[in-house]
Amino acid sequence: MKIFLVRHGAHSELGKVLSGRSQISLDAEGERQISRLAEQLADKGIARIETSPRPRTRRTADIIARRLGVEVEVADALDEIDFGEWTGKSYSALDADPRWHRWNDMRAAAATPGGEDMNAVAERIGRHLEELARTDGAPVLCVSHGDVIKAGIARYLGLSLDHLLRFDVDPASVSVIEAGPWGGRLTLLNGGAP
Repeated sequence: MKIFLVRHGAHSELGKVLSGRSQISLDAEGERQISRLAEQLADKGIARIETSPRPRTRRTADIIARRLGVEVEVADALDEIDFGEWTGKSYSALDADPRWHRWNDMRAAAATPGGEDMNAVAERIGRHLEELARTDGAPVLCVSHGDVIKAGIARYLGLSLDHLLRFDVDPASVSVIEAGPWGGRLTLLNGGAP
């Protein structure tokens, strides 16, 4: 069983604002990125697409689904991290907050103010990936968010959440987990379509 993990495409707040669970959608560049990715995914046998409920991920899933001719299901387990009071803040404002630095230095122990902690995120995405892996069938594509995908990969592969900043999951990238009775392995990280 292959699980394709796709991060949504670019949007106007990317790199400037911690969007979190905001209602931002893709910008024109994000739509172009995902259209190119959809073409690359067309021959992978993907029979099902699941997405986070955020507009940027739903639009990403819709573009891919239209090209692949499959339906999209919303899965709350793929939702963005609830960053609480940090949602919508600029990265420059967050840089002045010592809690932000603690969060980035110690993801396994730190919590967001009024939102989720990384362990809860890893638990929900990890459990969802494990459920998908138990279904024996055609490949599934999941559209989510950078840190959520990282947490899922870390949880599924038994890596520490404190090491999430050691690898990237860029906008419009795909990572692939192959799972079977023998367990699972990461066969692609932060790439274009395999």
